[in-house]
Amino acid sequence: MDGPGESSAARLLSRPGAQRFPSSRLDLFILREFLSRETCAELIDLIETNNRPSTIADYNGDDAFRTSSTCDLSPDYPVVAGLAEALSQLSGIDRSHAEPLQGQRYEVGQEFKAHTDYFEPNSADFEKFCATAGQRTWTFMVYLNDVEAGGATRFKVIDKMIQPEAGKVIAWNNRRADGSPNAATLHHAMKVRKGRKYVITQWYRERPWG
Repeated sequence: MDGPGESSAARLLSRPGAQRFPSSRLDLFILREFLSRETCAELIDLIETNNRPSTIADYNGDDAFRTSSTCDLSPDYPVVAGLAEALSQLSGIDRSHAEPLQGQRYEVGQEFKAHTDYFEPNSADFEKFCATAGQRTWTFMVYLNDVEAGGATRFKVIDKMIQPEAGKVIAWNNRRADGSPNAATLHHAMKVRKGRKYVITQWYRERPWG
């Protein structure tokens, strides 16, 4: 898979310090110190100014499935536009394929239970979310702070736990090599036990975001 909407292992591993988790089940990458702590603090301030309860596609009846808050981050803020460009440079994916950046805040006890980022084919909301820009391809998630306790991201199928760390970015391909959705990307934003957790997520799509 190549083109303006695609990243690759070669691209990501060309960044000094980038690591690939050794698994045949999914493509998962980790890069520490992607953002400075000063930039992380500026983004946290933005998330605090304007957030709302998080939602999910294809509501499953579990009101405790995702309990965080979400902030839609406007590219009118230079720090947001700068992050979007930095992620595009890291991934090699053209910014036209990027969804608007979102920030998430997790209080003590809040979580996002095990889920995948792609939209389930044949689900009730598939056409609603994928008609224009297509399926989600890559996810890039940036941790903005060190959490006092809890808040890890657990990839359940490969039993990999990633701890929050200010400035660290993780990235994964939501598809298998044949382009089909990869269920092994199932991941759980585990409960925060002490403090707060802040992350920013960048999802990319098959086609330009319209």
